[in-house]
Formats: sequence, structure tokens, C-alpha cells
Amino acid sequence: MHDLYYKGRIHTRKNHVTTGYNTKRSAKLGTEKYPLNLSVTSEEKKCEVEAILAENELFADITLDNTVDENLIELTAVLNKVTTTRFDKTPNRNEPCSCNSGKKYKKCCGK
Repeated sequence: MHDLYYKGRIHTRKNHVTTGYNTKRSAKLGTEKYPLNLSVTSEEKKCEVEAILAENELFADITLDNTVDENLIELTAVLNKVTTTRFDKTPNRNEPCSCNSGKKYKKCCGK
């Protein structure tokens, strides 16, 4: 479409980068810009959490408070990311069998 159309109005195109779903893809938890918010109840637990953060190169704001429950949900979510399950490809009927018997797959394990 032209920049000018019907009666000289300017056609405004929306920028596809700034509009739409999930425009802040680079915002990751655990970085310096977006640190994790953690709360612990004891000094020993704070030292343990700091060691885990240093080992995984993460950043966090840790608050030490005995009156509040311990909150390490964000840390466990970052450390236990879900990975995609991948399966081995099964051979086609006329390919050699994967058990190394020398037979075709359809005559050996593909019954």
C-alpha cells in the first residue's frame, strides 16, 4: 500500500517489533537488570543461597527476615528449567535394524 491513500491521509504502519505478544524477550530473571527476589530466615541459609547463586552466575536481592516464610520459588524455577524431551528416530521398514542383527527392521524388531 502507498504511504498516502484515500484523500491524502497518511497511512500509519505499526512497528511489528514494539507491538504484539512478548515484546520483552531479553528480560531474563537472574540478570543484573532483573535480579531474583528471595527471602530467607537464617544467616546460614543466606550463605548457602549466595553460594548457589555464585556457582550459577545469577544475581538476586536476598532479604533476611525471621518473621516471613522462606521464599526461594524464583531460584528453583530458574535452576530447574524444563527441557524438551527428544526421542530416537525409529528406522523405516526397509532400513537395517538398530539392534545390529543385519536384518531389515521389518523382519527383526518391527513386527
